[in-house]
Amino acid sequence: MKNDTNRKVKVGQVVSNKMQKTVTVKIERTFTHPIFRKVVTKAKKYYAHTDIQLEVGQTVEIMETRPLSKLKRWRVIQAV
Repeated sequence: MKNDTNRKVKVGQVVSNKMQKTVTVKIERTFTHPIFRKVVTKAKKYYAHTDIQLEVGQTVEIMETRPLSKLKRWRVIQAV
């Protein structure tokens, strides 16, 4: 899918596929702590819409979209 817009794109791993047409994707980011100068890893989960069958542990690319439900604001572009 071509990305002509300014929508955010993130890459993460599928951690749950128990819902219909929805997967939970965990995005991890690493950064240096501003005071302690240690590398910190933080994770956040996103609900993403998908029509394709995905397995837990698969790496996927998700893109921002209009609100699809109460918590779903992302959709799966492709499995990486």
